[in-house]
Amino acid sequence: MATLIKDISLQEAIPTRIIFEKHIEFIKEYGQKDNSYEYGMTDYLRVSGMYWGLTALELVNSLPPQFEFVEYIKKCQDPSSGGISACLKHDPHILHTLSAVQILCIYNYLDAIDVDGVVRYIKSLQQQDGSFMGDKWGEIDTRFSFCAVATLSLLNRMDAIDVNKAVDFVASCKNFDGGFGSRPLSESHAGLIYCCVGFLSITNRLDIVDRDTLAWWLCERQLPSGGLNGRPEKLPDVCYSWWVLSTLTILGRLHWIDQDSLKNFILACQDTETGGFADRPGDIADPFHTLFGLAAMSLLGHESIQKVNPTFCMPQHVIDRLQLKPQIFID
Repeated sequence: MATLIKDISLQEAIPTRIIFEKHIEFIKEYGQKDNSYEYGMTDYLRVSGMYWGLTALELVNSLPPQFEFVEYIKKCQDPSSGGISACLKHDPHILHTLSAVQILCIYNYLDAIDVDGVVRYIKSLQQQDGSFMGDKWGEIDTRFSFCAVATLSLLNRMDAIDVNKAVDFVASCKNFDGGFGSRPLSESHAGLIYCCVGFLSITNRLDIVDRDTLAWWLCERQLPSGGLNGRPEKLPDVCYSWWVLSTLTILGRLHWIDQDSLKNFILACQDTETGGFADRPGDIADPFHTLFGLAAMSLLGHESIQKVNPTFCMPQHVIDRLQLKPQIFID
């Protein structure tokens, strides 16, 4: 019996261009109503949400002045641990620490925080097997391995951790299909594959990757609609346009997918009334999917979007200014 592929059907009236003016307005207005229910319920995402929105705006040449964002991040740094939290009076976490450092790098304002404190915090999260906790509560995940090396690389402080042990842990999470999971023996997932391949790009250890096996697995994430999913039997989601394309770019295999049909899917995910991108057509737009929709279109060569670095998901000019050269495959 034939297996049915989970997918969506695109409507006939798909936008033919990126509606930049609406996306800029959407991002700039998002989260301004600090007395709303939605604002209060997204406290735990505040700093990462700032990274998504500000990076999206920079990619389309509309970055606002830095003052209020930098001041907010300064207040979110915990003076004892050195880590940075998602919001005032929250516990620090490695995810938001990376987001904060990325924002400060975009603004070229790292002096605003205690950099030594951040380095101390990242170092304190590394475990004996080389893995990293996300925070003091102990969750282990390859996402946090990526966050650790990405943060330290941006700060030029990679010597603070045991890189070899960190590499060994990520290598232990590789699966028979070429993919990577959150921990050893965990299922391959496109988002985690990006984290692991990005980690290996930063640590100059892409030799660990089964390049073509992994690239083929990633190409199989493309569905008839043109969209990409994160693992088999899941619906497409515009954020995987980033997770999959960035990894394929690092692997030198971006040309293996149908780029035109993917562009069509990404364009269809725009909200033509409010601005912003949603996970899939007809859903509610948000800054997370807006960044990754725009960043994916950058990787696909859109001439009106700044070039994005596939390893860091930051404007390439920022990575060049920091003189970072993450490893990629070049044929």
